[in-house]
Amino acid sequence: MRRTDRWRGVSALALVAGAAGILTSSAGLVLVGCVGVVFAGLARAARPPTTSLAVERSVSNAGPEPEEDVTVTVNIENTGESFLADLRVIDGVPSALAVASGSPRLATTLRPGGTATLSYDVTAARGRHAFEPALAIVRDASGTAERRSEVAATTETPITCVPPLDSSTSIALRNQTIGQPGRVLTDIGGSGIAFHTTREYRPGDPLSRIDWNRKAKTGGLSTVDFREERAAAVVVLIDAREEAYRAPGEERASAVERSVGAAGALYVALTGEENPTGIAALAPESCWLAPGIGTTHRARVRELLATHPALSPTPPDDPFFPSIRVRRLHRRLPSDAQLLVCSPLCDDYVVTLLQRLDAAGHRVTVLSPDPTSEATPGQRVAHTERTLRLSTLRAAGIPVVDWGAESLAAALARGERSR
Repeated sequence: MRRTDRWRGVSALALVAGAAGILTSSAGLVLVGCVGVVFAGLARAARPPTTSLAVERSVSNAGPEPEEDVTVTVNIENTGESFLADLRVIDGVPSALAVASGSPRLATTLRPGGTATLSYDVTAARGRHAFEPALAIVRDASGTAERRSEVAATTETPITCVPPLDSSTSIALRNQTIGQPGRVLTDIGGSGIAFHTTREYRPGDPLSRIDWNRKAKTGGLSTVDFREERAAAVVVLIDAREEAYRAPGEERASAVERSVGAAGALYVALTGEENPTGIAALAPESCWLAPGIGTTHRARVRELLATHPALSPTPPDDPFFPSIRVRRLHRRLPSDAQLLVCSPLCDDYVVTLLQRLDAAGHRVTVLSPDPTSEATPGQRVAHTERTLRLSTLRAAGIPVVDWGAESLAAALARGERSR
């Protein structure tokens, strides 16, 4: 409970009016001063009524598609015995959801047993969004004192938006594979498509790989080896630290949001080429899904990318402890796994980390959504610093795809041409 200071200064004005009335022998001013003093006293003694509210919240669709509007309906019932002459309610809209129409605020009066309803629309976004308790503000009749309380809904109905996994793109992987057949060209000679070397014939070599042209010219037998195609184990690592929640403008998606979308598209493309793929996050909260393939694994990836707290659409509140998270990542990474890192490269720490991971035997490829702009001098400095980080990684032999305002497919195609 607190004072609103709505009638602040009334006592002083009443005393001034009364004193002026006495000095000027004006009965009217004296009466005004007396009335003001009485009113100020009543205002100071006023107390807001006790609050006893029940809130029921419902949504038109608990599992909407991205960008779909969802209608939220909130019923407020006065379950107490006090008449609420001035009741104001603000619903606890999740921070990641934007109100599309209507208002989550209501000002009304409620008699005991009475109900009021407010309704508004929110635009669905990726993630699981739980509503906060509604804030109820009750004032007395004079409006000088108010009581604030949070009222949780009797039934909670979170909005869960899980975007589909779809991809029409691909990315070139580095030459680090596992002992399973796939589509990544290696430097190992054997069966395949691309020519590798020619060697002397060995008993048991397939007849289809004998160099019959050489046999016709020299009479000697030789065998043609092709570059073997194998699968690669890949872990898509998403930079979801607080530093990564940057965007070129207020209306633009953050780098983390773009990275999560790219991770889903890349997962589909990589597993479509028989490469076991996992998901991890560089975030305050642990996030790990080991490389895998198949329908069940794909469903788990879709759910993780949409609802895992480490990949929240809003920046985390908890601190990030680099040594703990990186140590756990090292323990979980398969020894032969590549790393496909989605990071805006907003600080030097992540550059150093990627160089260490690459040197440790996990071949790193970077997809970097650009969150910078050049509208102000400060933004131009940030853009230049990020460009230098890209150059540092490329000088260390780490491929980097700089993803600007174009589509993901266009950025990957441009990166492939520049390699």
